[in-house]
Amino acid sequence: MINKVETYIKKDGLLSADALHLVALSGGADSVAMLRVLLALGYHVEAAHCNFHLRGDESDRDEQFVKNLCQQNDVQLHLIHFDTAEYASLHQVSIEMAARELRYRYFNQLRQDVGAETVCVAHHRDDAVETFLMNLLRGAGIHGLTGIRPRNGHIVRPLLCISRQDILQYLDSIGQHYVTDSTNLVDDVLRNKIRLRLIPLLDEMSPGASDNISRTATYLSEAEKVYNDGIRRYGDALARWREESPASEGNLVPPYPRTPVPPIIPISDIKSSPSPLCLLHEWLSPLGFNRSQVDQLVDSLDGGSGKELSSPSHALVIDRDRIIVEPISVPLSPLHIPEPGNYRTSDRHLLKVESTSVITISKTPDCATLDLSKVQFPLTLRPVREGDAFCPFGMSGHRLVSDFLTDLKLSVLEKRRQLVVTDATDTILWLVGLRTDNRFRVTPDTPAILRFTFL
Repeated sequence: MINKVETYIKKDGLLSADALHLVALSGGADSVAMLRVLLALGYHVEAAHCNFHLRGDESDRDEQFVKNLCQQNDVQLHLIHFDTAEYASLHQVSIEMAARELRYRYFNQLRQDVGAETVCVAHHRDDAVETFLMNLLRGAGIHGLTGIRPRNGHIVRPLLCISRQDILQYLDSIGQHYVTDSTNLVDDVLRNKIRLRLIPLLDEMSPGASDNISRTATYLSEAEKVYNDGIRRYGDALARWREESPASEGNLVPPYPRTPVPPIIPISDIKSSPSPLCLLHEWLSPLGFNRSQVDQLVDSLDGGSGKELSSPSHALVIDRDRIIVEPISVPLSPLHIPEPGNYRTSDRHLLKVESTSVITISKTPDCATLDLSKVQFPLTLRPVREGDAFCPFGMSGHRLVSDFLTDLKLSVLEKRRQLVVTDATDTILWLVGLRTDNRFRVTPDTPAILRFTFL
């Protein structure tokens, strides 16, 4: 077994021969075997034990066993006590989650304090099989069916190549005792039910089932590399950032506030991929969209424009022949403008409102010039509302703002964040960044102008 572990460590580059490594030592068979194997292989190790005070005298028994074991093998021991139940209650998490958070937080801090390169935990092949089956029962995708990884940051698992039976035989061969966590012998949680009931049944039905499941997880882990490469290639090709707004033909800019331009993915490109479902899942799940929403989106690819979805952090819309996703932003609060001056919007942009007798006409979308004599203060900067209408510069007659924005091919998300400046009668002066109202245009008879500038 020592040779098998040594080969596995070298193959995956898990441990450096000249570095210090921490061993997470519970006192159970797995962690005790890991300690003894790493010592036999000549690695420089120190041990870390957590007393979670969850099993009464049994927890204290484990602590004493670990102290004796480290003393016998001349291993430096780091020991910590946790009030796990209190932590779980305070943070409103399960006891299992509380113990996990406390344990790994401590291990990470201790690793930095003592200058260790890694923290070694004693997951073995059977643990990986249990994880595979748990994720299978939960409906996991390919990422959840690859078992437990040999390395996760500074956490390494040198025993994933061996079984629980290998561990027990090794400890028996060297006469090494260990302690048993009685909670692992009760099938009260899913993992224990899989360990104590399902896996023995599978092995009875098909001898070598655990080995075959482990092998399948390994195959899937390799297949995952190909899958990830394919997703990355499609992602690089599809998730390009817009350099121009949909209204660029009219020399206009996206409506203020100018958030980072969202990625636009052509639906035709998604549908031409080998698996639109996988591509969308990998793109959207990191943004908080769940599998049910992705399924809805796939079903809507042929359904035309207008489908909307939202996650806690992002909004998505099917807009004509494309999918647009952007972060959800807090709606801009209306800004009261009693007179010319400098004003800060609720998202901290600067709006300069100036009056001058020097007649100039702005030709940039971030600046608008109006006939001051036709403007009634106070003014308001606010988001567009349903039913808003204005007289677009250069055009005759009124138009609904919503129709005007639709003609510019703006998405529903862009329409919602569009701003307008209105006067004291709530008449629109400026559709910000896009068009002024023709009734307030500068003419040869204009005595002074009112200039708006966003900075």
